[in-house]
Amino acid sequence: MRGEVELDDSLDPDVDLRVPSQRHELIGQHGPVLGVIALGGGLGALARYGLAQALPAGPGQFPWATFVTNVLGCLLIGVLMVLITEVWTAHRLVRPFLGVGILGGFTTFSTYVVETRGLLRPGTVPLAFAYLAGTLVAALCAVVAGVWAARAAVRRTGHRREKAV
Repeated sequence: MRGEVELDDSLDPDVDLRVPSQRHELIGQHGPVLGVIALGGGLGALARYGLAQALPAGPGQFPWATFVTNVLGCLLIGVLMVLITEVWTAHRLVRPFLGVGILGGFTTFSTYVVETRGLLRPGTVPLAFAYLAGTLVAALCAVVAGVWAARAAVRRTGHRREKAV
């Protein structure tokens, strides 16, 4: 039907966690997905931590580590989405592991908001707004650039997946 959102068949929105048999159903069906998301999230967070250590920012300074993390993460999300939707027939755990897990753990828009708030003090308000707008624009452009770059690479190599009829 028009206007309705199709849910992945593996998702059951009607699981009642108060019913033991349904709890087991949830764990049995979604346990591997939750496991790869947790593993990927930990790896992504470690990568983000490493970048934050390499690019520290003091009070009142532009938070380059978070900016680079979020823009790079968005670029990689654009590339990943092209690869798993247009090129590869990926295992069902690849997208949750790489997209939600690693890249979700790597990017940190909550830290971006906290850092923006921290810059909203006398003397750094213009920097706060530059960071706020700059991150948003750069992140959105990075997703588009990732999609374009991945599609261009696929066209050059000719590795596009055949579409189902």
